[in-house]
Amino acid sequence: MQASRHDKARHERPADGQLYTPEQRARRDATKWTLVQGVLAPLQFVVFAVSLALVVRYLATGEGYVAATVSILVKTGVLYTIMVTGAIWEKVVFGQYLLAPAFFWEDVVSFGVIALHTLYVYAVLFADWGSRVEMWIALAAYAAYVVNAVQFVWKLRQARLSAERADRAAAAKATEPTELPA
Repeated sequence: MQASRHDKARHERPADGQLYTPEQRARRDATKWTLVQGVLAPLQFVVFAVSLALVVRYLATGEGYVAATVSILVKTGVLYTIMVTGAIWEKVVFGQYLLAPAFFWEDVVSFGVIALHTLYVYAVLFADWGSRVEMWIALAAYAAYVVNAVQFVWKLRQARLSAERADRAAAAKATEPTELPA
């Protein structure tokens, strides 16, 4: 039985210090889902920043509940979208939808972020916990989101630095003089 492209991708392991194998890097660079993630991640951050300001304003003044609530629901929608498209991206690049070794802990923390955002939606739609409790749940979700965002930014920065080191090493090796046979 022939292994599928995704089965092969799942068993690829990058060199020490690398986030991607050359094949994974090529798939990452070729897929439209990389661009989708590249657009959604900063969009999510902007939505988060605006929403955070609205939530803090509501907690400080008691004004703007509807605006804060709508902003949190929009943030949650963007989060769900980036999680689904991110899972598709992982499938294309690594051969599995989530918990690929390269992003295992980022995905684990993402589950917590999603759980807290979903708890907020539950609180707004079904629970009678009060608006302040809802806002504190949102703040907990946002704190988890910040941790997760830092994880991803750090991981991607490390990957870029590692790739640059590997490229420099390959370039240096290519320019080394070769000995002619005697």
